[in-house]
Amino acid sequence: MSARTLPLLFLNLGGEMLYILDQRLRAQSIPGEKARKDEWTDVDRKRVMNDIISTMFNKKFMEELFKPQDLYSKKALRTVYDRLAHASIMRLNQASMDKLYDLMTMAFKYQVLLCPRPRDILLVTFNHLDAIKDFISDSPAILNQVDETFRRLIETYNCLSDGEFQLIRQTLLIFFQDMHIRVSIFLKDKVQNSNGRFVLPISGPVPWGTEVPGLIRIFNHKGVEVKRAEFTTAGNYVTPQREGSFELYGDRVLKLGTNMYSVTRPVETHMSGSSKNLASQAKENIAPNPLAKEELNFLARLLGGLDIQKPPGGETGFRLNLFTTDEEEEHAAQTRPEELSYKVINIEATQEPGRRAELSRILGELDVAEPRPGSAEKGEDLLALMDGL
Repeated sequence: MSARTLPLLFLNLGGEMLYILDQRLRAQSIPGEKARKDEWTDVDRKRVMNDIISTMFNKKFMEELFKPQDLYSKKALRTVYDRLAHASIMRLNQASMDKLYDLMTMAFKYQVLLCPRPRDILLVTFNHLDAIKDFISDSPAILNQVDETFRRLIETYNCLSDGEFQLIRQTLLIFFQDMHIRVSIFLKDKVQNSNGRFVLPISGPVPWGTEVPGLIRIFNHKGVEVKRAEFTTAGNYVTPQREGSFELYGDRVLKLGTNMYSVTRPVETHMSGSSKNLASQAKENIAPNPLAKEELNFLARLLGGLDIQKPPGGETGFRLNLFTTDEEEEHAAQTRPEELSYKVINIEATQEPGRRAELSRILGELDVAEPRPGSAEKGEDLLALMDGL
């Protein structure tokens, strides 16, 4: 396991989350002069994007994120995104949050699988950050936050060896290995099978610095080439024209990590059979999670840097539905395996050692994987989960 994987995982998943939210907010926006008080406008959309991005790239939060550390469970990381998604006036109920997280994880999993070289995962991350900067192009202060993270990425990762990037890629694949959620965009483009597994191409550009397959060179003991043999390949390979830029500005060349929702089209997710089986197996495992204490400390450190701005005064949050209709969202909430819901722990915590120890003790006695039936409107239960952290 690589101790340098967490920042890349968080930033890429966060980028996918912002793509999806921006697309859904645009789809549900009403012109300002026609909108009722409880309807979205483009001003609301920009406010949500600015608030979430500002929170996501908070300096203190980034400092904690970039400290070398192992990945923790999917549930622990999911809690961070629950909190982040509610960093503004937007509210998601459990079914929409589930769908949002499914889309995020499957999109980034596909990008990791398709990376020509392990090092290109960094280019995928840069593509996400480039797009995020476009979202807040009229907010200089937030732009500066993103640029600071950009520079931190360059300083931390540009000097790593190919072997270290290979370890990062393997760590990411281990994290994603049991996730096989079907996504309509991938199914329609025939890059995903009905069982939720991706179809990897056998043609296209080869990794930068390598040659198109089809030639065997034979050398003698002195290192002199003595023979050549050609063979036919099943794919149609081409040599890339240039390497993508690993600098703050430049052409990334690689298109993985760019916004696939820029063209509006409906996106649905469905659980594959293997994912349902994993959920049923999780229900059978009722033993407390031995990593609960470590995961809690991880969350406390990360979320301690999240400065959540609550709506001022009596302003209420706007509800965002990631489904086409409210009926579809309600049906998804009812049919979603309970094992994938999250137990609400309403606690007060601070950075004081005594409080942290008590918080760790409480979580250590609980099974953090325990299912929570039902869902709460507007995601208020998710906010309660991390209040005070």
